[in-house]
Amino acid sequence: MNTKTIIGALVGAILLFVWQFLSWGMAKLHAGEQQYTVQQDSILSVLSDKLEEGTYFLPNVPPGADKATSDQYRKEYGGKPWAVVSYHKSMETDITMNMVRAFISDLLAVIFLIWILTNVRDLNFSKSILFALAIGMIGFLSVTYLNTIWFKTPALDDLIDVFASWGIIGAWLGWWLPRKAKS
Repeated sequence: MNTKTIIGALVGAILLFVWQFLSWGMAKLHAGEQQYTVQQDSILSVLSDKLEEGTYFLPNVPPGADKATSDQYRKEYGGKPWAVVSYHKSMETDITMNMVRAFISDLLAVIFLIWILTNVRDLNFSKSILFALAIGMIGFLSVTYLNTIWFKTPALDDLIDVFASWGIIGAWLGWWLPRKAKS
């Protein structure tokens, strides 16, 4: 990996990481995904007595259920309340490793983008932005948006994240990568 790629990847990862911090923290774009309820203590108490650690879709049919059971389930529960619950026995308040893993993930994503961009003929500023946005949209449409379809989660905040973060990274790399090295 050459110096231009390393600098491009590090700055791009920092830009992505900072955007994510702003989006989730200061701007609170994702507040709808982390709502508060005054019933949290009683809900957690019930869950701790009833669930093992894991993610649950409620209501659901038991594993291996036959077609008749599945049909009865749809008839009985159609139009009634449902939930997706990710239950953990212990809340980790030290986010150091989460931050490290997030930054490494961001760095790898930018490295992959750089690899793609360096294989684009006649790369320029606008092509870099368009490629970055296209790749961000591929991720959004094939993962995040599918979750919004099936689990009725908010999507606008994630769409804003795609355009802001990948647009910024595309602009950075569109300025940085085509520059000629000084002799």
